[in-house]
Amino acid sequence: MVGSHERGVTFGTDGVRGIANRGLTPEDALRLGYAGARLFGGPMVIGRDTRLSGGMLSGAFAAGAASGGAEVIDAGVLPTPGVAALAPALGATAAVVVSASHNPFPDNGIKFFSGAGRKLPEERERDLERLSAESGTGRPTGAGVGVLRRLDNPAERYAALVLGKLRPRAAGLRILLDCANGAAATVAPLAFSGLGAEVETVGVEPTGTNINEGCGSTHVEGLNPQGFDVAFAFDGDADRVLAVDETGAVVDGDRIIAILARDLKERGVLGEGAGVVVTVMSNLGFFKAMDALGIGYEVTPVGDRHVAEAMARGGACVGGEQSGHVILSEYVTTGDGLVTALALLDVMTRTGRPLSELARVMDVYPQTLVNVPVAEARFAKQVAASEPVAREVSAAERRLGEEGRILLRPSGTEPVVRVMVEHADAETCEAVAGTVAKTVAAAGANAGVEVES
Repeated sequence: MVGSHERGVTFGTDGVRGIANRGLTPEDALRLGYAGARLFGGPMVIGRDTRLSGGMLSGAFAAGAASGGAEVIDAGVLPTPGVAALAPALGATAAVVVSASHNPFPDNGIKFFSGAGRKLPEERERDLERLSAESGTGRPTGAGVGVLRRLDNPAERYAALVLGKLRPRAAGLRILLDCANGAAATVAPLAFSGLGAEVETVGVEPTGTNINEGCGSTHVEGLNPQGFDVAFAFDGDADRVLAVDETGAVVDGDRIIAILARDLKERGVLGEGAGVVVTVMSNLGFFKAMDALGIGYEVTPVGDRHVAEAMARGGACVGGEQSGHVILSEYVTTGDGLVTALALLDVMTRTGRPLSELARVMDVYPQTLVNVPVAEARFAKQVAASEPVAREVSAAERRLGEEGRILLRPSGTEPVVRVMVEHADAETCEAVAGTVAKTVAAAGANAGVEVES
């Protein structure tokens, strides 16, 4: 969780985030708005998810931006990728989203995109941090003050933009949408209703306090697809989606990316080299499937920013994370749950194959994840790099061989070291993870480490 300093704000892995009105206050939003006006000028387009605090924080941001002389275009409640997608069409210099994505409703966040709809590079976020810490003297007055205008029909604009690029022929299919009581609650049913399919919805009654609560992609196991050809579960700001096939099996981001990558290759549009970008947390079965299909891939650290940057650098067609955050460069510049769902549906309808069959593109290897707490976040990297831990990891790699892998990841925001092990045999997976976790705990004993799985 990242909140405000005494002056200025600090960006984390996905914007500025904290408990609304405590770790992320209206004063923080005001400073960020003013900083955005100074850095980008205007106009800036802003949207939010359905959290109770969204209006408070977006209003404060708009006030700060206007006080810096920038025009602010308010898109209201709209998915994060929708705000990013509309920015170029509106001639905006930047897009801003007030959302904490899949987090519980008391949290909130503010994230920025460029006028082209791409995540900002870290150096631009450092500029915003610096500007937000300055006093804000010399503000414009009179006709120099910025204005706020509301965007008409933002959901319709975004739906039309998406369907203008991707419109699968879904007549005769039954589709279930779980909109997480979040930003997709209006636009997802609107977009899918134009495909000729029979569409039913859940999670489309946001109250301001029920976003992600027992619904959406973070609770996809509760979605019952009986009688449907496919179900799609979005997260709170709809930049992620998971699918459930007609048998009730969850199809996660790794399988979605594998399905899309194979389809692109079969159609001859994947390109040479690393046509796919994923993170180190993708399942071992994904990498084996790509090797078997002859599809090149690049692996990045965790975080959709790293995926997007690698895709742009190498010209990859598809990339994303196991969580369902998927980027399809043919259509979008950032992770977009709506576009991903439509693209997956498009493969189903073109091939005439059910999702359960398509998902067999890869086998999911058993995975064990153990979080080893440390006294403070700053100890995590030191413990993970210690000599006893390095020796134990080497021994684990020898034991796992070609049928498994181990990954140690010190958290950048929490006081934990994550031990992730995958292996074809579930018992071996659990045994190796437990052994390494104990060594990590012992190495960090002076920091008060205890093991929790």
